[in-house]
Parts: sequence; structure tokens; C-alpha cells
Amino acid sequence: MTRNGKVPALAILAVLTAAAGVGALCAGRYVVSVRDVFRVIVSRWVPMEPTWGPTVEKVVLLIRLPRLAAALLVGSCLAVSGATYQSIFKNQLAAPELLGVFQGSCVGAAAAILLGAGSFFVQASALCGGILSVVVATLITRFFRSDSSAILVLSGVIVSGVMRSVLGMLKYAMDTETQLPSITYWELGSLSDMTFQKLLPVLPGMAVAMAVLFAMRWQFNLLSLGDGEARSLGVNVAAVRGVTVACATMLTSCAVCLSGTIAWVGLVIPYFGRLVAGPDSVRLTPIAALMGALFLIVVDTAARSLAGVEIPLSILTGLVGAPIFITMLYRQRRSVK
Repeated sequence: MTRNGKVPALAILAVLTAAAGVGALCAGRYVVSVRDVFRVIVSRWVPMEPTWGPTVEKVVLLIRLPRLAAALLVGSCLAVSGATYQSIFKNQLAAPELLGVFQGSCVGAAAAILLGAGSFFVQASALCGGILSVVVATLITRFFRSDSSAILVLSGVIVSGVMRSVLGMLKYAMDTETQLPSITYWELGSLSDMTFQKLLPVLPGMAVAMAVLFAMRWQFNLLSLGDGEARSLGVNVAAVRGVTVACATMLTSCAVCLSGTIAWVGLVIPYFGRLVAGPDSVRLTPIAALMGALFLIVVDTAARSLAGVEIPLSILTGLVGAPIFITMLYRQRRSVK
């Protein structure tokens, strides 16, 4: 507890995330008791007499546990990336897809699917596509010899438009019965085929980028004061913005190559984070990470439990995110008056 007797928001979010994780392991069309979940997991390290069937062990360890880990990682990465973009661009409507990361990842994945590549190469191609989009947007900014965030955002809009056109051409060339459904479902986001083998290759990139953003988050507050004020306080604005954009892009690209494109998470979760932590990025970044993880765990559990077939994640996040986005616009409109 804090000195005034209140429980810290981080502690509450951590408990809620842990509870949601346990619920995710138990809930679904095949219900598993909490006792069996804990016994199955603990039995991997502590020998004990199995009182559960092989189906329970397969469901918990091979299906739901990898999905839980992926939801936690993807949700936190998208939320932290969104909070970072919003801080450095001084715009609460900025999102991880701002610089064309989502569209570039879709193009990379579509190209790999069109060539008949396996799941690993689809992931790798999606990661490279997302990073390539931001590199091109940065090069366009350099061409105009500007370090303005506005020029960078406009460059991202240009790259996004080009990538959408390329994606359209790739989809037009795909087989409508086998390849086109794969990229369409991938565009809507899903964790249905998640395994620990798919998680491991992207963990180093996620860990490094997340660590850098956590270490630099106090400088985001200085950038929010404006470039001139930040320079007067000794901040190398171009270097800080470049590193943070690169790390936020890495987080988004790693998340997208795991789950496909999941909209709204990087936009609405930082909004809720600011309601709890305020504009201070030092507090906002860890709170956004936990909120993003909690949100996506709940959404993924609902996606595989609400209907007889699995619902793509972007459909559910859109149903939640669109009304919140309208609320954000309304609040901004009122603040301008």
C-alpha cells in the first residue's frame, strides 16, 4: 500500500491479469477446473500422481498456455507501442499502425503465403515487412531534410497507402480457395495456431525493445513539452525520437508477426492508462503494458468461447474500440472549446 493507504494501480492490474490468465486456462468449450490446471502445470517440475486425463494435459499445456503467453506479450507490446507513439508525437489519437507497420506486415505475410512458405517464414516475412515500412517512412522524412514528427506521420500515411495497393495486388494473384482465406483471416488477427515454437524467435526482439522503452520513458515527458523546450533541457530530440520509434516499431512488428493485425489495442489502452496514471510516461508505460495484456487475454478468451467457431480478434477489439474512440474524439472536441 501507499502512504495514504491506497493499493497501487500496478498491483491491482497485476492481480487482475493473473486472475484473467487463470480464467483463460480454465474457460473454453472444454472446461478445465482450476485445481487440474495448477496440478498439470506444477507436474512439469514436481513429480505427482496424475489425476487428470491426457486430454486435459494437452488442452492446458499445448493449446491454452501458449495462447495465454502470446496474448500477454502481444497485448503489452501493442499497448506500450501505442503509449510511446502518443507521447513522442504529442497526439493521443496516434496508434502503432501510424507509420504503416500493420500494412507492411500484411504485405510481408501475403508475399510469403503467395509463395507457399511455411508458418515460420510467414512470421519472418511479416516482421521484415513491418520494419521495412518504417524504414521507408524514415527515408522519406530524411529526403525532406526534416526531423519534424508531422513529416514522419505524413510519410507513414504515404507508405500505408502504397502498402495497401501492393497488398491488393498480392491478394488479386492469390488462389481464392486456399491462399486468400489465409491472408484474410490473418488480417483480422488470431492466436488460434499459437505454439511456444512460434513465440521463441520473437522473444529477444520484444525483450530488448521493451527494455529500451522502459529505460527511456522519462524522456518522453520532456519530448511532450515540445522540441525546443526539450533541446533546452539537454535532450537530443532526433536521437531520442529515432530510438523510440525504432523500438516501438520492433514491438509492433513482433506482435503482428505472432497474431496478425489486431486493431484498436494500441489506441484505446493508453487512453485508459492515462485515466489511471495521468500523462506521466514514467507511470503510464508499465500500466499500459499490464492493461494491454489484461485486455487481450480477456478478448482472446471470449473469442474462442462465445461461439461454436473462433471469432477473429479484431472483430471483438473493434466492437470495444470504436465506441471508446468516439468518446476520445468527443473529449478532445470539448477540451478545444
